[in-house]
Amino acid sequence: MAPNPLPPLARKLAQQRWLMRAAPLVMWLERMIRWVTRGRRGVLDVAGLPSLEITVVGRKSGLPRTTSLLTMPIDDGFRVMGSGWGSAKHPVWTTNLRAAETAVVMFRGRRSEVTVHELTGIERKLAWDDAVEFWPGYEMEYELSGHREFRIFELRRSEPARERRTS
Repeated sequence: MAPNPLPPLARKLAQQRWLMRAAPLVMWLERMIRWVTRGRRGVLDVAGLPSLEITVVGRKSGLPRTTSLLTMPIDDGFRVMGSGWGSAKHPVWTTNLRAAETAVVMFRGRRSEVTVHELTGIERKLAWDDAVEFWPGYEMEYELSGHREFRIFELRRSEPARERRTS
């Protein structure tokens, strides 16, 4: 089978400033695809890129809040970046995640409980370098944000036994 040509194309497009203006359309497509697939896939999955849905309790409301994100899978979990499409403000989900010890992710049809760890210092610097290599658009988003330091989180699977496939 031929390799999927979409990931390199998506990475190239992510470095274009005009793509940030398309954020509302991309987010609408994401919601529609997630709805049709019952949360198992998103627009990034269609483009051949790894994405997840994260659900974390709102720090003020106490209600579960779900967000779809590009992710970097790591050995026993995931790494996510609070780029917010280059916004000058931190995404709300990152503030909620900072206040939480655990969250729930849906990745490739599997729901897992994860522990939350925000990266700082040298750990964050190394993760930033990896993230920019993985998704070059982060550099452009950083410029657009006014050089806001994006929050980076590692989400580690709590217990494999708690992981379950959804139908």
